[in-house]
Amino acid sequence: MTIIAQARVGLHDPHDCTDSSDELPILHAVYDTLVRRVGQDFVPHLAQSWTVTSDARSWTFHLHDGVQFHDGTPCDAQAVADCLERMARQDRGYTLGAPAVWRQFLGGADIQVADSVTLVVTLSEPMADLLDVLEQGFIVAPSALAAFDAKKYSTQIGSGPYRIETIAEDRITATRVDRHFAGVPANRTITWQRVPDPEERLALLKSSAVQIANGLDFEASHVLGDQRHEYLSPVAIIYLLNAAKGPLADARVRRALSVAVDRDAIVRDLMAGAARPLRGFVSPNHFGAGQGEGAQMDRDLAGALLQEAGFGGGLTLDVDCPTRLPDEAERLTAALAAQLAEVGIALKVHIHPEREEYAHMIRRKEIRDLCVFDSSPMSTYRILYEKIDSRVAGSWWQGYSNSEIESLIDKGRATTDRHARAEIWRNTYRLLQDDPAWLTLYNPVRVIGLQGEHPAFEMPVDGVIDVARLPALETVA
Repeated sequence: MTIIAQARVGLHDPHDCTDSSDELPILHAVYDTLVRRVGQDFVPHLAQSWTVTSDARSWTFHLHDGVQFHDGTPCDAQAVADCLERMARQDRGYTLGAPAVWRQFLGGADIQVADSVTLVVTLSEPMADLLDVLEQGFIVAPSALAAFDAKKYSTQIGSGPYRIETIAEDRITATRVDRHFAGVPANRTITWQRVPDPEERLALLKSSAVQIANGLDFEASHVLGDQRHEYLSPVAIIYLLNAAKGPLADARVRRALSVAVDRDAIVRDLMAGAARPLRGFVSPNHFGAGQGEGAQMDRDLAGALLQEAGFGGGLTLDVDCPTRLPDEAERLTAALAAQLAEVGIALKVHIHPEREEYAHMIRRKEIRDLCVFDSSPMSTYRILYEKIDSRVAGSWWQGYSNSEIESLIDKGRATTDRHARAEIWRNTYRLLQDDPAWLTLYNPVRVIGLQGEHPAFEMPVDGVIDVARLPALETVA
């Protein structure tokens, strides 16, 4: 048995969009998806191959034949179609205040079953990055869907490399499926165990009571030596800026904030090295993230921009701040206030202890001048579409508008050539340096511990443990 100690354990509706690095490994173990993310690209999974028309609207997927769900029923094109249609429902895709996440991409799509192993998805609008959505399109057995609609999550039936055996409040156990089309995992049985305290997770790994401990303390985990593995989280720690009204409606003031910040000092002093400065709008792990230096500290330029915008005598901004997610939000805001004071900007902080209500407030566009937040989608396109494009005005959009960037979004969404599309997203990245929609700060560096020596082990770029491809860690139960 291989035991993975992590902060939380739980399974919900697989068609509700989530960025939980504790839940996603379980979902990917139990359920298959059409494609699988490897690095910044996608490889075949349930779909052996696919084609897309030149306008990026019609996608044809050719599935593996003979795949079965864990209840013995066929995992065929009709089952896939049913799941994609369910994902597109208005009541699905809800996460921390953002309803119908998948509907904005799959809503209005014409999904046709050509035969048992061929599916044609014709979108209402071009989306060359559709695979970003389908990578989380978990294919669920029809026999489980009614229970999910009734909000009963104790029955999880997929076709993935692991079959759920038990679900308890503090642990979930799954066993390996023989002859899975994607290969046989190295570990026969996986147990995800809830251990909220990172110190306890570390102690359990050191004592060999668990084989994997995720989310370890950056400094304390150094005692593990070669069993310690760092990885860059693609989650961006940012401040959303109110570009609809107030001082930050002025692009000069938004840019002044960006160049006033010493990101290296925040990483060093606040995060004790457990982060990397983020000078763009997505992590280096993202497709089309762009290279180059990005936003650099220049407080003389910040002062000049503020003077030009009419705030040479000083400026006070109201900032909304949660108490968790990110957990360092209050300390971060205090550090930011100290830095911005150097250019005459004062922060008035408003604390929000209820994190879900905080997310609803942001979705309702009720933030003050700026608010602490994070950006988690691995899709560069989704971030641009949901958070930057004023024509969409998505859940996390806060009044920003830039017609040049929106023209690039239109061009990128219809460009099926992956290399050409990456260059379009890189150009968008560069434009966002001069006219930032957010104040970007850093990507956290996380730590995972594995029992034994595994020098070749690397975490996937999305920061989600790929259980089916773990090295052999199993102990005798």
